[in-house]
Amino acid sequence: MSVAYWITAGPLALFYLYGGGLKVVRSRARLVPMMAWVDSMPMPAVRAIGVVEVLGAAGLVLPRLTGVAPWTALAAATGFVVLQIGAIRVHLRMGDRRIALNLALFLAAAVTVWLAAVS
Repeated sequence: MSVAYWITAGPLALFYLYGGGLKVVRSRARLVPMMAWVDSMPMPAVRAIGVVEVLGAAGLVLPRLTGVAPWTALAAATGFVVLQIGAIRVHLRMGDRRIALNLALFLAAAVTVWLAAVS
């Protein structure tokens, strides 16, 4: 199960590291073309989401690599499931029906939760 964990958790962590990093460092004007929802959120909230995503990405990878508190990988994956539930709600509330990426991330995080729990 360890290989399966890395097959799902690795790309998930890279995605959130990249996306979260962008939210932390880019201006609103540079984020809006990629993430329309940013326009309706205060920038401190966008930055906070970015920090959570970066920390969650580290939480998927570092505990499993180091063997220190490996249960935190399960917590990070669970956090990404919750994050995507919120993201889907925000998109639907804004009238944006393009949630395929969010559903894919939700499913990947859910599989990662399962793999972290059984391995």
